[in-house]
Parts: sequence; structure tokens; C-alpha cells
Amino acid sequence: MCEFHMYLRFVSGATRRQRTSRVPYLLGPAFVAAVAYVDPGNVAANLTAGSEFGYTLVWVLFIANSMAVLVQYLSAKLGAVTGAGLPHLLGASMRPVPRRAYWLQAEVVAVATDLAEIIGGAIALHILFGLPLPVGGVIVTAISMALLMMHSRDAKRRFEIVIMCLLAVITIGFVAGLTVIPVPWGEVAQGLVPRFEGVRSLLLAASMLGATVMPHAIYVHSSLVRDRHGAALAIGSGADSVSVDDVLRATRWDVVGSMALAGTVNIAMLVLAGTALQGVGGTDTIQGAQEAISSALGPVIGVLFAVGLLASGLASTSVGSYAGAEIMDGLLHIRVPLMWRRAVTAIPALVVLCLGVDATLVLVISQVVLSFGIPFALIPLVVLTSRRSLMGRFANHRVTTLLAIIVAALIIALNVALIVMTVLSAGGGS
Repeated sequence: MCEFHMYLRFVSGATRRQRTSRVPYLLGPAFVAAVAYVDPGNVAANLTAGSEFGYTLVWVLFIANSMAVLVQYLSAKLGAVTGAGLPHLLGASMRPVPRRAYWLQAEVVAVATDLAEIIGGAIALHILFGLPLPVGGVIVTAISMALLMMHSRDAKRRFEIVIMCLLAVITIGFVAGLTVIPVPWGEVAQGLVPRFEGVRSLLLAASMLGATVMPHAIYVHSSLVRDRHGAALAIGSGADSVSVDDVLRATRWDVVGSMALAGTVNIAMLVLAGTALQGVGGTDTIQGAQEAISSALGPVIGVLFAVGLLASGLASTSVGSYAGAEIMDGLLHIRVPLMWRRAVTAIPALVVLCLGVDATLVLVISQVVLSFGIPFALIPLVVLTSRRSLMGRFANHRVTTLLAIIVAALIIALNVALIVMTVLSAGGGS
């Protein structure tokens, strides 16, 4: 934190025009974090929701992405102002036993994230090249390790650019289908009215929420901004640097732009499924959905969809590994090389692939697990960013804190409702 304040004093003499000229170089961390919002878990949840319930759950994505704008900005602001990541601030303020327990739940979230991302990439390789799922999982793991090498070699900007390019591929792959099919936008708009259609729709809503507002994205965004601050120190000179106000101004643009893009991709997936897949048999798996898309919209759209899924798996598993390493470092005070962590956390996903479990079902369930992990990341984030002793004049306004509390309450309420309705449904069917 001292380094951060030295940086502020160093740049205080720059003119506003000179500082503002550096703002574009601060863009990027939110787009890296946004990859978590369009990972294979999103694909499974959105396609399943669209094929089973049409446009009924569009409102879930709209609200979830609106929540994500606030959540990711708070995480980024925490990293920019304090010069520390959320896991590190939590680790410094907790006693050993609760800190380890807190790490355990965060690690479960990280494993669920890895599970979804590696499986999704393996499915994409199976669709594109007919590779067995375990082989595809190994390839995705290997490529993600190569991507992480960029970050571990301090080429952080290059890592960001590669991830952002993959995000562009994801967008093209998942949005292309809407350009060749007539969409009843009036009916889509009706999906903005909140409603459920039984326990199954509630399960999918929780899955979509867990796939959209992701715990590991909350943890990692503050660290990504912290890393960008370090990069700014390395390249900055008096005329080229920016103030903390300019950092936060750029962060707002970064977050709004990235979340708008992620939200568009998610809604596009659900709308595509609701338009082309509803009532079509065999779409209960990603492979089946891709085959149905190819049949309905042509092989080119089917290939673009599979390429988007592959890019999603590769990008998100790299970001997820980085998030897991930050969580372990901050909460256990153990820094494990990214390569080792990537290799170890890939094991559960590879085991699942080898066992032949329904991969799409595993993806959906993993997103429900993530949904239950959101409050553990979100509540501390709100508390920390509201503390004037930590954030100074950048502490949350009361309205911001109130909105964040409402977001956390809605997420917790949805999870409780999911448990209650699932138990009641199970009891009624016995």
C-alpha cells in the first residue's frame, strides 16, 4: 500500500491532458475478468434454459449482468485504491482457523470453476475434431499452461491482449447464429418480466446466476488491477502517468464495456437456444445443442459455435487458475507456481471426463456450486470498500453500499429458495 501512495505522489505533477492520454493503457483488467462471465458453464446453463423454457429466464441474465457491473467495479476499485487483492486483504484480517476455513470454501469454488472450463474445452475439441473427451481435457490443460506462462513471465499486458482476443472469438462464435435466424424480439422482451416455471427453472436460474456473477471473478479482479498498477509504475514517467481518479475513471469504462459485452453474449446464447432449439430433441447436452444448431442454421454457424466454446474454455481456465493462485496466496500465505496449480486443479476435471459422467450436467451443477460461493466473496467486498479507514475518500457512498447489500440479499434469497423448493419437490415425489 505504501508503494501505491508513492505512486500517487509521483504522478501528482502531471497535467490532466497528459494523465488522460494514459487512460487507454489502463483498460483491460475488466475484460480479462469478463471471460469468467462467458465460460463453458454459461454455455451449458444458457443453452439448457433457452431450449427448455424459451425466453422465460432472459430476466435472470439481465439482472445478473446488472449486478455484475456493480460487483466488478467494487472489486477493481478495491485493488486500485489499496494496491492489494481481496484475498490478501481478507487473509491479513482473519485469524488462522477461520482463514483456513474461508480458504476451503473458496478453493471449492475454484475447483468447480476449473471443472466447468476444462470440460467445456474438451467438449469443443470433441465437436471440432472428434477427440475423446479425456484427450481434449489434457490438451486444454496444456494450452492453458502455455497461456499462463505469459503471466508468470511478467508479460501481463501480453496476457491481457491474448485473453481479450479470445474474448472476441467467443463473441463472434456465440452471436453469429442470431444473424441468420429471425428472432421474435417482442417475445424476447416479455422474458424481462421476472417469473419461474417450477423447480427446474429455479435450478437453472441459480445456475445462470452462478455462471454470471462468479466468485473467482470477484476475487481476481482486484488482483488484476493491482498488477496493472504495478505495470503503470514500471512504464510511467511524470508526463505519461495518471492519477488514482483517472485510474478509477478508466476502470468504470472498463467494467461497463466488458460487462455489456459479456451480457450481450449470454443473452444471445439463450435467445439462440430459445429460437432454434426449443422443442428440438437431443439438446440436453452441449454436443446435441451444437448438432441441432448446425442442422437448423448451417454447418458454418455450428463450427463458429464450437470455436467460440473452445476459446471460452481456453481463456476462462487460464483466468480461473490465476484466480485460484491468488486465493491460495492471500488466504493460506502459500504461493504455488501457476504451472503446478494448473496441473493439480485439472485432475478432478480429467477424472470426471474419464468416468464418462454427463459433461453438460456436470457443467450446470458446477455453476450452482459457484452461486452458493458468491456471498462469501461479495459480503467482504462490500464491507471493505465501505471502510473509510481503508479506502479514504474512495469509500463507497451510502447508496452504493445499499445497492450492494440488496444484490447480496437477492443472491442469498435465490439460493435459499432453491434449497427449499428442491427439498419440497423431492419430498413430494417420494
